[in-house]
Parts: sequence; C-alpha cells; structure tokens
Amino acid sequence: MRSKVSGWVDASSRSLDSYFGTDDFLDVDNRSYLRVSEELEWMDSEGFTNSIGTRFKVDMPTTKKRLKLVFESNPEETQTEEEERNRRAANRDLEETKNSSVIGLEKSSDTDPKKAWRTRVNGGLKLRTPLDPYLRVSSRRMWEQKDGPWYLESYNRASWFNSEGYSVRSRWELNRRLSETSILRFTSQLQWREEQDKMQFGQRVELSKVLNARTVVRWAMIAELESASNLHVEDYYVQMNFRRDIHDEVLFLDFVPELHFAEEDEYDPRWAVILRLEFYFRADFVKE
Repeated sequence: MRSKVSGWVDASSRSLDSYFGTDDFLDVDNRSYLRVSEELEWMDSEGFTNSIGTRFKVDMPTTKKRLKLVFESNPEETQTEEEERNRRAANRDLEETKNSSVIGLEKSSDTDPKKAWRTRVNGGLKLRTPLDPYLRVSSRRMWEQKDGPWYLESYNRASWFNSEGYSVRSRWELNRRLSETSILRFTSQLQWREEQDKMQFGQRVELSKVLNARTVVRWAMIAELESASNLHVEDYYVQMNFRRDIHDEVLFLDFVPELHFAEEDEYDPRWAVILRLEFYFRADFVKE
C-alpha cells in the first residue's frame, strides 16, 4: 500500500509539473508528500477525543513561476494561536473545522530569508458547500548573530476567506544554539481574526534536544492570553513532546503529556495527554 500511494503521489505531482513546467519533470527530485495523521487526546475530567487529519502538498520543481499545489485540512486561520496545539484546537470544535480543507496554488519568491523577506502568495478554495475562495500572503525572515549562537526568525501571514473575513498571524522566535543537539527557543505569537474580533497571544519558552538520529524531545512552558475587552491569561501549561521516527522517516509517533492551569478551571491543575501518529507517503520514496 505504501508503495502504491507513494507512486500515486509521485505520478500526480510530476504530471502537474509537466503541464506547468519544463521537459525535465521526470529527471528532477520531487518533494511532494501526503501526510495522514491520527490523534488521540485525553483531558482530565473530559475523557478522550480522536481525530484524523490530512495534508497533501504537491511540489513542481521545474515550474518556471515556482507554483505549488497545496491541499491541507484544518488551516491555521481556523485554529488557535499556539501552533504546537493547532490540531488539538481543531479537535475540540469539530463542527467548526470538519469541512475546513483547502486546495490552492502557491507562488513563492527565490529570496534568501537570511538576506531579505521571503514571500509566498497562495490562493484557492475551501472545500465546502458553497465553495469558499481564499487568499493568503505570508513572509519569512531570519537574522543571525555573526559568529554567535543567537538567531531570530519571523513568520507572518495575512489571510482572507470569503466566509470568515480577514485574519492576521505573526510569530517571532529568538533561538540560541546550546550545542550541536540542543536549542533554546523563545517564541512570541499573536493572531487576530475578524470573525471573533479579538486578539490572541502566546508566549513560549522551549528547550529542544536531539537524543539520537530518530528521537527528539522538547520541554516547554507556555502562556496563552486573550484580549477582547481586557487582556487576560486563558491558560498556563507545561509540556513535554517526545517525537520518534518509528520507521524509515515514514511513520512518526508523538507522545505529549501536559499540565494545565486554565482560567476556566480557576487555574487549578489539570492533566492532558496527546498520542499522535503521522504517516508520510512521499514522492521521493519511489526512487529509494
């Protein structure tokens, strides 16, 4: 099955590349992939929730205009501000996100983000009835300390969906390399959605360590804030994310225990555990 689906991903992406690009479409590496994920979450006093997500990204490397076809479920604009909890936020409101898959074309610049802003423009349709057009513009920039361990990254996105209006998301990451296998990261993130008419903020401190070639562990402290009429903290929590490559960079396992101190619980402690499997069908697997 893996070989057949990966072959379909490869054939589909190269067929599109041949239409938009050059005659070299069969000879170049193709990084298209289909990711299927299943997530099981347990929250103290709430029990279990389960969901399946997909993301299909088509790479067209010979296309002169650098077009890419993107298919994704639960796009950022439908979710909360803390990216590490994107899929979890979607799980808690399935009615809102169950028809939020989008398909579109993306054009990106050739700019090196270490020298100037790298921009991407993406437009397409949300797959629902009636079809919902959208447009997204994103940018990325990186600044590095000369001969030093610090570097700063910025990710920004402005979006418009016909059914939901405008949204803006900005994330800034200050990173320090502690060693060849460890990074300390400070993240500030904000999001505004016209539909909700409120600002959401996230602050995160994270230590990431590569244990071996197949295993990464991250420890984090996170605060989520919201501003409608007044700024207040919705949730404090600590988190450990253990990620393991189970098989050949194709099957990944995430085990994520968390301890929350949420406003809705009057900041009393509450445990949560996430177990997630991700299966990648990659076009380049066909050549391996």
